[in-house]
Amino acid sequence: MQISPPKHLAPFIRHYIFLENSEEESKNVRLFTDGSTGLILSGNMNLYSHISVDRMPLSFFYGALHSYRDFYSKGRFSLLAVVFQPYFFNILLKVSAKEIRNQIISAEDVLHDQLHPFQEKLFNRADPLSLINSLNIFFTEFLSAEIGSDYHLIRGVQQYILQNKGSVSSRELEKFTGYSERHLERKFENYMGLSPKKYSGITRLHYFLSLINKGIGDENMTGLSYHAGYADQSHLIRDFKTSTGLTPKEYLKTENKMAVNFIEL
Repeated sequence: MQISPPKHLAPFIRHYIFLENSEEESKNVRLFTDGSTGLILSGNMNLYSHISVDRMPLSFFYGALHSYRDFYSKGRFSLLAVVFQPYFFNILLKVSAKEIRNQIISAEDVLHDQLHPFQEKLFNRADPLSLINSLNIFFTEFLSAEIGSDYHLIRGVQQYILQNKGSVSSRELEKFTGYSERHLERKFENYMGLSPKKYSGITRLHYFLSLINKGIGDENMTGLSYHAGYADQSHLIRDFKTSTGLTPKEYLKTENKMAVNFIEL
């Protein structure tokens, strides 16, 4: 179940996703990059990373990913994913997004017990919409404080990249912002955790994903790759595999897509 935030939070939160696994057997899942950062909330989740044998924190923040991360679950769980606009991590936690990219941070380590009430509601199977309303209030209070002036620049650049579906050059960004490539890159990485070039590549990939998920006509993969701004199909497949660990055809065959970039293997 995917829920949009209220209008005043939309510049900071992309959406909420509520997921529930009612089965006992283990599941292998993959989260791949869409340029976002976010928060995973749970009251009873047994989630483990394939990188280590340690159990993931019940609730954790994740920084911008360069590619993908694999996890496996044990038993039943319910979780709520709060998918941030990438720069909201910097605003919320007052840390450089560049420093925490590709990282998982326990929510308790940075917010202490502030998220415990939400975890308890998930554990007690509270209505997800009621929980999301409470979170909207929680995040609104955070945003009552002053936001740094660079936020408006970074949001403007992000929107420019999205509007152009990732097909923008460094020269076009210099002209759009009035900043040099290096100066803009430093500011962008501080807020977004990724360079403008990397974020543009992710945006272009997800535009291609939107085309194949919609099943645009009977156009072949080569035609869709050109439509999405790729020079050739081999370039697309290389980028796709780096970001998702799958080829486009393997992705399409994946049956359980819990979100566009969160799939069961």
